[in-house]
Amino acid sequence: MTTDAALSDLARNAVHLLPEDGLSEKLKLGRPLRVKLGIDVTAPQVTIGNGVPLQRMRAFQDAGHLGVLIVGDYTTRIGDPSGRSAERPMIDPDEIDRMAKTFFDAASRVIDPERTEIRFNSEWLGELDFAALLRLTRTTTVAQLLERDDFSNRFAAHEPISVSELLYPLMQAYDSVAIEADVELGGTDQLYNLLTGREVMSAYGLEPQVVLTVPLLLSWDGTKMSGSKGNYIGLTEAPEEQFGKTMRIPDELLPDWWALVADGPMPDVEPMEAKLELARFVVRRSHGEEAVRDAEAHFTRVVREGGAPEEIREHALPEGATVHLPALLAAAFGVSTSDARRMIAQGGVRIDGEPVDDLDLPRERLEDTVLQAGKRRFARLVSSA
Repeated sequence: MTTDAALSDLARNAVHLLPEDGLSEKLKLGRPLRVKLGIDVTAPQVTIGNGVPLQRMRAFQDAGHLGVLIVGDYTTRIGDPSGRSAERPMIDPDEIDRMAKTFFDAASRVIDPERTEIRFNSEWLGELDFAALLRLTRTTTVAQLLERDDFSNRFAAHEPISVSELLYPLMQAYDSVAIEADVELGGTDQLYNLLTGREVMSAYGLEPQVVLTVPLLLSWDGTKMSGSKGNYIGLTEAPEEQFGKTMRIPDELLPDWWALVADGPMPDVEPMEAKLELARFVVRRSHGEEAVRDAEAHFTRVVREGGAPEEIREHALPEGATVHLPALLAAAFGVSTSDARRMIAQGGVRIDGEPVDDLDLPRERLEDTVLQAGKRRFARLVSSA
């Protein structure tokens, strides 16, 4: 592969590649590059939106370079302020550790585990004493930090900004110092943090990293895919969920999804077939070919033909002679009671296939029936006794 072709493959879908000739110069070093990607474990699912920069890491790995995956177990205790209008709540350390364990398996659906160095940034950030922290803070100014839109907007609105939030980009930058990164990957919302890494590396006498950002993947609701919003497809979600959620993508977003998720152009076919092929790709990458067949069959049976899945999980009815249907829907499917009321009012809730519009039902009316909410949620109601 020619140098130009290699650069094009590594930088596919890149929005920023800084400095302009930085990557070509790094490649001339003639050694495997250390390619960094950091993700804070703020949700139990790694989404296929997170998978977009992971795919860039895989491209570097396939070209013989080393991926360095930074699990931000320490910085998660602060929370990345990028794009936020308020300080993120503190997360319990035990919860962070639990979510970090789920991260590894998910990321391995995309990257090559054999060419990946996995590091927790508590290794070095937890060891910084006050003198070392002061040295880190001298690498930038408050004025530079306040140039960020999220900070400047909050400052202008007289909204609080904690000192810990101001430290976040410096701590992420110090990750690059600690692992001596050659390249750092991230979404476009991370550009400021990644460029700060270049400045901090220079201050510590290291060759600055190259910055490569990729677009943010928009979900079916037109906003950034986010585990906290619930508008995501998880890399380790069940195949039928991955397939069904992918089929929700609007036609106008399909070209971007093909480019960012499948790393290629959308095929010249009807939108529905392009969407089906994309759903097959998503499931195949995470679960294999056999899962694709089962997931597509489930989608055809449940969504297209309106039938029930072959296997339906059981849900125990609450005690009492009367059951409040919105509360039952909330318990069975994890929806809010307000959303449950809306689904009932719109005719989206069925008992054994028959629409129901009552909010309270006799318990015996529900025993040993199939509760359906929308097209894809089913539960067999059983006695709790």
